Order: sequence, then C-alpha cells, then structure tokens
Amino acid sequence: MIPCRNNIRTMGRVLESVRGLCSQLVVIDSGSTDGTLELIESCREWCEVVLVQTHWRGFVRTSSMALGACTRGHTLWLDSDEPVSDELAESVRDAVGRGVAAAYVNRVVEFQGTLLVHSWQPEWRMRLIRMDLVHAGKARITGINPHNYLEVDDGIVVENLKGILIHDSFESFSEHLFNQYGLAKASAISLHEMGKETNALKMALSPLWSFFKQAMLKGSWRDGRAGWLAASTSSAGTLMKHMMLYELGKKS
Repeated sequence: MIPCRNNIRTMGRVLESVRGLCSQLVVIDSGSTDGTLELIESCREWCEVVLVQTHWRGFVRTSSMALGACTRGHTLWLDSDEPVSDELAESVRDAVGRGVAAAYVNRVVEFQGTLLVHSWQPEWRMRLIRMDLVHAGKARITGINPHNYLEVDDGIVVENLKGILIHDSFESFSEHLFNQYGLAKASAISLHEMGKETNALKMALSPLWSFFKQAMLKGSWRDGRAGWLAASTSSAGTLMKHMMLYELGKKS
C-alpha cells in the first residue's frame, strides 16, 4: 500500500521496485495533479490496482484507510518516496512465504544517489503485516501526527528483515529544511491538542541535544557534508517544533 500526493519524481522508481513482488497495489491519493495517477494506472498491466482518491485526512487516518483497502494475505506499507532494495524484496518474499506475522525494515536515506549509512541510523520501522492480524484487531496503524506507525499486540513475534528500504525524500537540504517546517507544525499542533507544553529552556536545549545525537551519537559526521547538514536540519526541526508549541501554549 502506498499513500501519495504529487510524487511524480519518486513514484516511478517505487512502483518499479515492487514489480514482480506484489500482486495487488493499493494506492490512496490525496489530490495528485502532476502525472502520479497516470503512473499508477500503468501498473494495471502487471498487477491489480486499487486506487482510492480522497482528501488528506492526516498521516494516521490516511494510512489506516489504505491498510483497510488491502485484501491480500500480507501488506507491505511503503511511502511514495521509498523504493524497495533488491535484497529487501527477496527478504519480503521469504517472509511472506513463511507466513511471518509482522516484520521491521531498516529505512536508509538516499541523498543525491548516495546512501547516508550513519545519519538517522538505524531506523527500523514495522512495514510488513499479515492481514488476518489487522482484521482480528491485533494490528493497526497508530501514532500522533505526523508520526504514524504499525503496532501489534503483545506476544506477536516481529522479525527484522535483511536489506534496506531506500528513503529518497529530498533533493537538497534546503528542501529538507522546508519539509521539516511542515512536520514540526503538524507535531506541535498534535502535542498542543494533547495538552503538552514546552518552555524556554526546552526550546534552547532540545535543538542542541538533537544536533549532538545525530552528529556524534549516531555518527552522521561520517557521512561527510551531508551528515553535518542532516544533524543541522534535525536540530532546526526540533527548534521549530518547540517554538510553535510554545506559541500555541501562550495563546491558550
């Protein structure tokens, strides 16, 4: 399943990466006008396509709607900028063949054709789920906008799959910084609605911790210039989130 909107730059690569892997393609589109829909329609030549067109319902509800439209035994959840590596595709085939309940994949950011093997790593995300668990209410998509994730009940065994999920989400760090603004705003609103607050001290220290965590603890500096920029945009996103949450709190 793939939620999308105006992802012509990355969608073709994502769709090609699952050719031969999936028998059903479930896409929930929130108003694409750039040719994304035409790419999706062309996939009818090699698999069943379920295209749901709707307005944007937020990260959690939109992904949940897509999951609910899936009818095969297993569902692999991808975003529209996440092509599947060849090794991961083989791991998915093996996992489905063995009937695994659920599985994590490691998502690795690709920047201008190069994988960032330290920045934001590791980033394990549950993306493969057996649908009988969803139907039985034992698995679901949950989270707080803009962070959505698959969750399963306690006691269900979840495997780690070999291979990587490539995250081709931005072409420049200025674009990534702009994306961080949108995510920070969505996060601040969600936190405010939950009654969460921040303060001047957190606003000052949290971005510093975010930079240190990325640059030093995760070692993003080893990715070179891109790694330093990754730590910087992470820090900036944290700062924007606390600024917006602080402002929302003062308006209450």
